[in-house]
Amino acid sequence: MRLSRFLSAASALFLTVALALIGAGSAHAAGPVYAALGDSYSAGVGSGSYDSASGTCYRSSKAYPQLWAAAHTPSGFSFAACSGAKTTDVINNQLGSLTSATTLVSISVGGNDAGFSDVMITCVTSTTATCVSRINTARAYANDTLPARLDAVYNAIAAKAPNARVVVLGYPHFYKLGTLCLGLSATKRSAINAAADLLDTVTAKRAADHGFTFGDVRGTFTGHELCSGSAWLHSVTLPVYESYHPTAAGQSGGYLPVFTAAA
Repeated sequence: MRLSRFLSAASALFLTVALALIGAGSAHAAGPVYAALGDSYSAGVGSGSYDSASGTCYRSSKAYPQLWAAAHTPSGFSFAACSGAKTTDVINNQLGSLTSATTLVSISVGGNDAGFSDVMITCVTSTTATCVSRINTARAYANDTLPARLDAVYNAIAAKAPNARVVVLGYPHFYKLGTLCLGLSATKRSAINAAADLLDTVTAKRAADHGFTFGDVRGTFTGHELCSGSAWLHSVTLPVYESYHPTAAGQSGGYLPVFTAAA
């Protein structure tokens, strides 16, 4: 009788452990619940193949979030990144899918807050002095105002998705320096790159202070800047909204490997 009770208890214990292991394996196999947030660099502006349902957000099937999702089959995928988005737009319009079940979030944001589009228009259409002056205004914003705006976004993400790994993607250098290049002067190009460096530095610091991972794409874009002869960025182009955005190659070769390594 005692042996029978022992065998029954042992069988029940074995079954419980086996079911737990099967459940754990199934949960792992299900993959992450992934939400892609942010601005045009995450939406895939410049890479074509836009989802007509996304309207002027211009979300592309060639954007790094879509490419990553296609390769990793997450159990849930929400693609909310939108062209022109600022930090307030992310907070107000892009966090609806985030829950405690969300396990992975990607985001690029801050460039529009600092006036990236206006900087490029000014530098293309105005003198070097005017260009540098506008960049200096953007730099002051990045130093003095942007950190608090990034904090607000990151706090909101952490509150709605407390269990998620958050990967914050930066911006590339736009120009290869030290080469002959038609268009903007060397002074303008250098100032634009330096502003991108500052934006990445500020963003990386705020991300780290929130326990998030910063994905630096400047390395993957090295040798593929404008004026490199193998650019992964558009210069002034039609449609105009694609100007100074990554091409499809920039998304797959510049952004995707960095996000994949950090995810």
